[in-house]
Order: sequence, then structure tokens, then C-alpha cells
Amino acid sequence: MPGKMQPTDDRRFKGLPLTPGTPLTRIGDLGWNALRHLEYPVLVLHEDALAHNITTMADYCGRHRVELAPHAKTSLSPQLIRRQIEAGAWGVTAATAAQVRGLLAIGVPRILMANLLVDPVAIRWIATRVLGEVDTGFSCYVDSLASVEVLDRECGQVTVTGRLDVLLEVGYIGGRTGVRSLEESLSVARAVNQSDHLCLVGVTGFEGLMPGAAAGEPAGLGAYLNSIAQTAHRLNRAGLFAAGRVPLVSAGGSAYFDRVVAHLGPDRFPFPVQTVLRSGCYLTHDHGIYRRTSPFDGRGTSEGPRLQPALELLASVLSRPEPTLVIAGFGRRDVPIDDQLPVFLGRYGHDHRRSDVPGVRVMKLNDQHAFLQVPEELQVGLGELWSFGVSHPCGAFDRWPAIPLVDHDHQITGAVTTDL
Repeated sequence: MPGKMQPTDDRRFKGLPLTPGTPLTRIGDLGWNALRHLEYPVLVLHEDALAHNITTMADYCGRHRVELAPHAKTSLSPQLIRRQIEAGAWGVTAATAAQVRGLLAIGVPRILMANLLVDPVAIRWIATRVLGEVDTGFSCYVDSLASVEVLDRECGQVTVTGRLDVLLEVGYIGGRTGVRSLEESLSVARAVNQSDHLCLVGVTGFEGLMPGAAAGEPAGLGAYLNSIAQTAHRLNRAGLFAAGRVPLVSAGGSAYFDRVVAHLGPDRFPFPVQTVLRSGCYLTHDHGIYRRTSPFDGRGTSEGPRLQPALELLASVLSRPEPTLVIAGFGRRDVPIDDQLPVFLGRYGHDHRRSDVPGVRVMKLNDQHAFLQVPEELQVGLGELWSFGVSHPCGAFDRWPAIPLVDHDHQITGAVTTDL
């Protein structure tokens, strides 16, 4: 019947005009260039910056004798997660049971679920899988007597042997999850030790959302990290960590991992610990929040290691309805805006080289349109390709099912998916 919609097995990816039957894995063989052969807008990932960032973080962890479990929620990309593991990552961090499923499916050797497990279906499935079927290290959080009780009860409903590893989460006043006092920490740790199905393997926390984090180092950062260290000391003295195992001490997003190492690194304890960072956004860095706050950029020194922004959004000029207003073809469905609006990086000319254009600024976004303030005297042609940087990579990856990898000339060398 004319006009009738027919089902298809061919996947379509934003920005990538693949013909039916051409798999994404072949995109690097097509001879495409991101500045000439794609549909815009499109998000691209620069291979040289990506490789540099992976190596830079791996080298840092090696020098400071800390482990890295990069957060999977940053990219949700099986290909990028494998590259991080190949570069020496100890394991991978997950935020949800669905992410745990995805990581198990691609064979990640250790999964640190940086969250509480309270849903019975998820608890039973994970306990069955990690205790009974696969040789994968797994741990999750507890932060209250109630969280211990629900985990212990639901683990008891599955017919597997062994105990589920848990870390005690330490929080701060006004923060999200986590115990709020040392006395509460001891109470929860004792409850874990008295349970039939749980095993206390360490302490943890997250410093990245403390008040003032967006503008610089939070005023209470040192005190909070010290509270995690004090909790580890007390639990160790009380003999509450699992016998015969080196306790884990984990924290560290992509903004303050240097402060975590300074307060929670293995040299800061009189007993053996394994310090595990959970940084994820270092992978691509950005032109916003991490450019401001990373110790390898805005908070760093000119002599120190640097991260490079690896994500670039390419978009066409659609219209110039007013002398100082340009409308570009991208919007909220293409870039994150939870931290700040995208940053204009320049425009590409006929020679496919990017040039700076002073005075251009993104003012607001609709779903599919960007409003840019431009100098009145600027000459602009419809269809010109403009370049933008984003802030907070997690929200960028979320919006693109597949992202092409490009070399320094924007030649497409491959692609990654975000379907973990």
C-alpha cells in the first residue's frame, strides 16, 4: 500500500548518512570527512585528544599509586570503556543496575556501583549474576541501617553462596546520599558485619557536587575528604573491614581528583588501603565546567599535565534574520545546557580550516535552533559550518547514539556507540 510504513532493521544515526545495509563499523572505510560528507548538526570526537587524555590520566594514577574506575555514565560507550580498561583501568564505575547489566555484557572485570541498591528485582538479579554466574568483582553502597537490611534480605532470597561486597558511603550536610556522622558510620558498619549476606570492603564518597564546586574549589572540600579518611581509620581500628582484604577508599570525580589523592591517597594511611578514583569526564574533557575546575586545566599550572577537549559540535548557519542575530542548526536535543550554553569556537572556510570570529556568542537554545549574537559587520553565508564546544560531556554523549571519530584533518576513522 502506498505510503505504508515498513519496518526495517537498519539503524539510523543522527548526522551519519549511511546507506541501508552499511554497518557503522565500516564508516572509517568510506573516505568521509566530517567537514564535507555528513548531515549537520553532528558531534565528532577527536581521536588525538581522546588518546592523549586516556594516557594522561593513566600516567597520573600510576605515579600516585592509585587505581582508576572511570565512570561509565560519562560515555555509555562500550568501545571507549574497553579503551580505558586496555590503558590500565582497575575497573569501571556504574550508577544504575542497567549500567551494571551493560558492563557485565561486555566483560568488565570489576564493577563499582557508586550508588545504593534498594530495588528487589535489581538486587536479586545482580546478586545472582555476580555471586553465582560470572567471575566479576562487584560492590555497591550502603548508607543506613535500612539500606543494609534491604540488601541483606533480598540477597537471602537467591540461592547462591558468598557475600555481596559493599562500601560505606560518607556524605555531608546538604548533600545527597551518605551517612552524616562518624557514629552513624560505625552503626551501619556493624550492621553489615552482623548480616548474613554482605561484606564491608571499604568507604567511599563523592566531592564533585559540594556547594561552590562550579566556581572553584569548594570551601568544605578538605574537611569532607578528611571525614572520609577518619571514617576509614575508625572502621579499621574497630576491625569492621573484611578480614584478609585491603580496604578500598574511593572518591574523585573529574574536577578534584588531585585533592582526593592528597587526602585519601595510600600514603595518607598507616595501614594498607587501595585508593580508587572514579573520574569519567577526563576522557573527553570539555570547554566548560572541567576547563574551569580540572587540576589538568583551569586549576592546574602551566608546567603540569593538560587535558584536551575532544568533543566538537559542527552545525550549519540557517538564517540571519536580524543584523546581529544568526540562527544555527542545533539545539537542546544536541548539546547539554545543565552547566552552561555551548561555546562558539570558530567557523570553517572553503579551505576547511577553522578561523576565530571575535564577538560571536550563543545566547539561547530552542529544541533544534541556536540563537547567536554576532557583530553587525560580520559577513555570514547560509550553510557555513560553525564549530562549538560543550560543557559537561555526560549530557553530550546522551544525545548521540553514535559519534564519529576524526583525525586532525577531520577525516573519519571510525565511530563509537553510546548504547551500554
